[in-house]
Amino acid sequence: MDKEKVTPTEEQQTETTEVSELDALKAELEALKAEKDELYNNHLRTLAEYDNFRKRSQREKDAIYGDATADTVKKLLPVLDSFERALNYECKDEEFKKGISLIQNTLKEVFDGMGVKAIPDVGEQFDPNFHEAVMHTEDPAYEENTITDCYRKGYMLGDKVIRFSMVTVAN
Repeated sequence: MDKEKVTPTEEQQTETTEVSELDALKAELEALKAEKDELYNNHLRTLAEYDNFRKRSQREKDAIYGDATADTVKKLLPVLDSFERALNYECKDEEFKKGISLIQNTLKEVFDGMGVKAIPDVGEQFDPNFHEAVMHTEDPAYEENTITDCYRKGYMLGDKVIRFSMVTVAN
């Protein structure tokens, strides 16, 4: 028997070529899909990072405004204290005393408009979150842990304590 050489026909060669081209195109399509998915995921991550950055920036901006307001009020509180001390002293000129009182009231109105509130003190229960005890006293007129005297008024801006009240507490 003669060994015959088997050669593929043109049709078979064309089919094989088409199949290999189809496989190559499928592989390229899969690679492009994977690249598209990666780019899409990167895009989503970038959008999420931007959104987080925007929110964080807004929170920081709000915090800076609140901190700046609190710092400004804290620096003005000694002026309010001075007006209160001035009104407690005897004054022969009632018009002068009335003028001091009007200035004090105007400053209090400005603070009220900003949301600054005085911390309750004398007669209230001592709370270390709002009060600073500088003395203790034995006073049967007051219950235990009750504030008997206030040396310096405390103030809050919203929920933030700007200055603690300096008080005497009954034992």
